[in-house]
Amino acid sequence: MDFVQGEVLLVDKPLEWTSFDVVNKLRYAISKKVGQKLKVGHAGTLDPLATGLLIVCSGKMTKQIDSLQAQAKEYTGTLKLGETTPSYDAETQPDAVLPTAHITPEAIHLATQQFVGKIDQIPPMFSALKVEGKTLYEQARKGKVIELAPRPVEITLFEITKIEMPFVEFRVCCSKGTYIRSLAHDFGKALQSGAYLTSLRRTKSGDFSIENAHTVEEWVELIKNS
Repeated sequence: MDFVQGEVLLVDKPLEWTSFDVVNKLRYAISKKVGQKLKVGHAGTLDPLATGLLIVCSGKMTKQIDSLQAQAKEYTGTLKLGETTPSYDAETQPDAVLPTAHITPEAIHLATQQFVGKIDQIPPMFSALKVEGKTLYEQARKGKVIELAPRPVEITLFEITKIEMPFVEFRVCCSKGTYIRSLAHDFGKALQSGAYLTSLRRTKSGDFSIENAHTVEEWVELIKNS
């Protein structure tokens, strides 16, 4: 592997690691291998509570990050109906409990239809987006609430794969910039209840698949022995 000319590393990001944690670990391993500090970056953030495909680029391939990041993504995950959280996922404790007795499997499947296509989506307050130079999650943790404008995204597939109330498993194919946490939150509203994301896994990004990814530890060994 020629890390200076550039490599694309497909990483299966572990739970609770930030995308920066992964990049930092691999940058250290690569720099140690080539004997110089090398530019390393990722093509699309994954939340700490999400797992799955993280594309990491080294050397001259970091110039391709923007184009790689712009590609469509596929995710699988689970949401819990009947509760909401401030972060729209399990990072924060539920702040509301809502009825679910009226929700049928048919209603769940039907509700997906209103999210397929080009939609406007409001990002979660607990996100890495920056407003006036400060990340939203930093401000959210201080209790600040900022009015965010909806952003256009496109969802090409939203299918329900399993229903075991109050948990619903799904698969989503979507454009860059889509927040699956926001989708879960809005999906709960569409069912006249609430919902938050309990697990998320990125399975594809463009032509890259999780099936071809290695763990961080595997990559560290591969880099060392390359």
